[in-house]
Amino acid sequence: MSSEIKVPTLPESIADALIVTWHKVEGDPVERDEVLVDIETDKVVLEVPAAEDGVLGKIIEPEGTTVTAHQVIGSIEAGSAKASAPASAPEQSAAPAATAAASGNDADGQTSPSVRKLLAEHGLSASDVKGSGKNGRISKEDVEQHLASGKGGAAAAGVVTAGVVTDSSAGSTPAPVAGERSERRVPMSRLRSRIAERLLDASQNTAMLTTFNEVNMHAFIEMRKQYKDQFEKSHGIKLGFMSIFLKAATEALKRYPDVNASIDGDDIVYHGFCDIGVAVSSERGLVVPVVRDTEFMSLAQIEKAIAEYAEKARSGKLSIEEMTGGTFTVSNGGVFGSLLSTPILNPPQSAILGMHATQARPIAENGEVVIRPMMYVALSYDHRIVDGKGAVGFLKTIKELVEDPQRLVLDL
Repeated sequence: MSSEIKVPTLPESIADALIVTWHKVEGDPVERDEVLVDIETDKVVLEVPAAEDGVLGKIIEPEGTTVTAHQVIGSIEAGSAKASAPASAPEQSAAPAATAAASGNDADGQTSPSVRKLLAEHGLSASDVKGSGKNGRISKEDVEQHLASGKGGAAAAGVVTAGVVTDSSAGSTPAPVAGERSERRVPMSRLRSRIAERLLDASQNTAMLTTFNEVNMHAFIEMRKQYKDQFEKSHGIKLGFMSIFLKAATEALKRYPDVNASIDGDDIVYHGFCDIGVAVSSERGLVVPVVRDTEFMSLAQIEKAIAEYAEKARSGKLSIEEMTGGTFTVSNGGVFGSLLSTPILNPPQSAILGMHATQARPIAENGEVVIRPMMYVALSYDHRIVDGKGAVGFLKTIKELVEDPQRLVLDL
């Protein structure tokens, strides 16, 4: 008795997807609701769980295969792993020694078939490679990085140089020269391809312009120092820069509705709510989950929402709904040390705010030169809908609110 493993229903407007990782190999025991395979779409990674207890049967569609909604990609056999062991034993005994070494050292059987094959090709075992995935799971990229670092397998009889295996036992073959140039080609992920497509579309189909300003962070940093312990104790979350900027942006969006609008054909759609996207970096690329109704949220609620989205982005568990919509976006390149940059619009939104690193710089204050923590901020906007006066006023409003946080409390 067996049951089919099918591709789930794909999000609207997505025609196909890519099988990224099988978490089990044929013959492995599986439990109900245990994740069997990751399927990557243009926007998110979908996890396909087991519908019942049993043993993973035949994998019909291997990693790297493009699939469509409801397509059968494998099966689950009723029973236990022990019952299926005899059938696979002959194949294992006939396998090459290198393959046995690659799979035998992976006691938990968590490496995918493609990773096992790559390990065997290079005379490596699973214990030779440090996995970056969940529970130390090894991916193809981990093996490739291991090889690129110049570490070969203990069982390997050859040396890999620029993709060519040479016999190191032959005296006539020279050892690889340190610093020798090499290159590798990997297919672009669907998410990265989608990001590239959207960024190119934004640069080609909008009248994008950027205005800059700088923010004196002294007052907010002093306020945070004074109340950070009490804030964390009361709300269970640390007070960071993102929440004050999202709160200031929310107030600015109320005052400058053009920045909170979007173009739809020949119409301008004015949004009576503030749904702010927060650009989050993940291993698979940049994603923009949306913090909704920020006009009704406190600083603590905003911080919690951002922290939750960041964790979901790292684990690849963001849903389509959490990344859909948004009337404005905030991107914080400062966490990576960026001092100044020009953010690109996230269509159909008409503007995006770029935050940057905070640096101590000398400035003139009350006729004196003082050292203050300063941050450059950038607002990129679609000039088709937002005029320069409105864009400058919007950014100036954010500057004034962050520099004097009491204005947010007093609604000034």
